[in-house]
Parts: sequence; structure tokens; C-alpha cells
Amino acid sequence: MLSKRGNSCHHWHSVYISNTVLSFPEPFMSLLLVLSHMEFKLDMENCSFLDESWLLPVCERYEVVPCREVGMVLRYLSGRVFVLELMPGSQAHVDKFISPGDIIDEINGTSLRNSKNGQAGVVLSRLKGCPLSIGVLRWRAQDGTVYLPLIKLLQALRMEDPTLQLGPAPSQQSATKDQRNSPSQCLKEGRIVYIVQFLGKANIMFGGKEVLQHAITQVLQKNLPSKEVLLDMKETHLTCTERNSKSELFEHHYPEISCVGRFSQGDYTIFAFCVVDSPETPQSTGFCCVALRASTIKECEVIVCRIATGFKHTEWFV
Repeated sequence: MLSKRGNSCHHWHSVYISNTVLSFPEPFMSLLLVLSHMEFKLDMENCSFLDESWLLPVCERYEVVPCREVGMVLRYLSGRVFVLELMPGSQAHVDKFISPGDIIDEINGTSLRNSKNGQAGVVLSRLKGCPLSIGVLRWRAQDGTVYLPLIKLLQALRMEDPTLQLGPAPSQQSATKDQRNSPSQCLKEGRIVYIVQFLGKANIMFGGKEVLQHAITQVLQKNLPSKEVLLDMKETHLTCTERNSKSELFEHHYPEISCVGRFSQGDYTIFAFCVVDSPETPQSTGFCCVALRASTIKECEVIVCRIATGFKHTEWFV
């Protein structure tokens, strides 16, 4: 009986819609015309606000290398996790990717929608020391204005903290995005090869991480002209070749590298690694510091992380 009623109900709605369209074809055709000019892309990773609005926010992914703490002050409001502040000198502050007013939507696949106070902190503490992939919803829409569903929430945050500074400005945000999208990679035999600047080398007595910062300074003080090179990080070793001449500058297996890290001054795009000197090297002192510059802060982090990960890969080959 229920099935019959359901079928009858469905049939009645179909008849009603058909009669309506036949009686008033002009409004229906106008609606179809409007819909045909609307551009709507359904992205399952960007569906956090679909219950509230058809307008989609700007959704981006923030990749964080393993660190002690990311350095974000968070505020929970209406089930959303807002970024209020970036701690000076923290990983988030150095990366300049996330901004006050943005929303943390998920971390490493764990959704933070409708989250309770402290939930993001619990997730981050559980993943301490691991690489993080953070889904970020920007407070600015594609056109640079405030994303409409966030206006009331941002106003509430401002009421609580009048000193809250939303940022960055649209011009800064687009400049950062252009910088990230600059052509700084190429493919070689199916692998991603990074286009970086070779700054030079410096001989050092020891190869520990404690001398890395001083060794980079030694290289920079030489003021040598930089060379555009291709840094190819393979499974067991890395190679560096000049981009134009294709001549190989060096090749090092990962077990030869004693440490790798990023320069803690300047724009955070300079990185270096210490490697055992070969016996043929004139005036060999035991170790050599090789300094390079990446195109962006993010690429610098990725390269450092990949070289460090190479140590784990090579333990099967040593």
C-alpha cells in the first residue's frame, strides 16, 4: 500500500511540474538560460560550506615539514577553527602561507568541521613530528572580497578582539601565489627535478649540524656568481648539473651527507648540506658545505625534507 502511495505521489508531482512548465514556459526557459551561464564546479575537498551557500571558498593545501610546533593561535567559533595569530618565528610565520582569518578545515585527512574546543590541538599533538597536510579555507573569496558566509563570523571575532588583523592584502596574496606557481621544476625520466641556484662550496673541519649555519655564511661571504642548476634527487643519491651546459657539478650518495638544513637568516630560501670530501679534493679538510638557493620557501623545505628522507631510503642499499 505504501509503495502504491509512493508511486502515486511521484506521479502527481511529475504531472504537476509538467503542467506548470506547459502553462508558464517563459519563466522556465529563462531559468534554464540563467543556469546555462552559471559556472559551478563541485569539488569534494571543498564542500565545507555547501550546507550554507552555493558560493565556494578559496580552498588551498598547506604542506608542513616535520617540526616541533606549527605556531598558530586558534579560535573555535560555530564549529569552525579560525586562525587568529601566527607566533613570531614559528613554522607558520616563516612559511607565510596561512593568514589570520583563514579556517583550518582538515589536517591529514581528519575533518575539523563542527569541531569542539581543542579538537585541532588534539589532532596536531597526535601528529607531532610528522609531515602535515592542512586543508585551508581562505577568508577572502576569489575576487578579493570577504567570503560572504564568513562575514558575520569575522565580525564576531573582531568584537572579541578588536586588534585582530586579517591578512594578507589581496595583492600580497596573489603575489605569493604567483611566486609558488613560478616555473621552478622540470621532469627528467619521470622524476621532478628542481631548478635552483648553486651558490658555492666551503671547506669545513667538521660535518655536524651545529656548524651548518656558520658554513653557509662562509659560502655567502665569498660573493661568488650563482649558477642555475638542476638538482635531481634520486633513490640512492643526488646529482647537480648546470642547466645550460648540462655539465655535472657533483654527485653525492646520501650516506656521504652528514647533515642538511635551511639558512636561518634572510628569506629562508637558502639551504645547504655537509658532505665528506673526496681524497682527491685539493686541501681537503674532511668536509665540504654545499649551499644552494631554492625559488620559494616551500620548495626549500621540500628539498631539505627529501634529502633527509634519502637517509632512510639508502639504509637498504648501504
